[in-house]
Amino acid sequence: MKTNYLLPNKYKTLGWVLFIVGIIAGIIFTIEGYETNLLTTKVLSIYDGLNISVDGKISFFNIQENSIVDELITIAIIIGGLIVGFSREKVEDEFIYKLRKDSLVWAIIVNYAILLFVTLFIYDLAYFHVLVFNMFTPLIFFIVRFNFLKLKSNSNEE
Repeated sequence: MKTNYLLPNKYKTLGWVLFIVGIIAGIIFTIEGYETNLLTTKVLSIYDGLNISVDGKISFFNIQENSIVDELITIAIIIGGLIVGFSREKVEDEFIYKLRKDSLVWAIIVNYAILLFVTLFIYDLAYFHVLVFNMFTPLIFFIVRFNFLKLKSNSNEE
């Protein structure tokens, strides 16, 4: 099966390392309350809606001090998850293609069903936290579902 969008299988290990380190660091960062002065540096901010000037204008394209820990964690989870989810398997056939496609569709449907539920029953800052986590849940659901179905099919073959 020809799939042009998949990365070579050799990248899967790198993806798992980035993904797992990102998830663990994200959990620690969340438990610690999102506050850290670690890796504080000057960064370019394209838009800062919280920083309105004296004359009432919104601030675009400015330099500000910021800890980049949360950005690095986010990048690790997203890039690691994409590499894990979209690297070829050692045997990439029509069955794996179907598992991958079905898992992706399932992950999107479940993700948005949960998001609809949360939108109806969770409010204020807790809702914002859910939206932050929601950046990662489609990838997580896809990876878990795909690997679960793959493992289940391997155990049925034996």
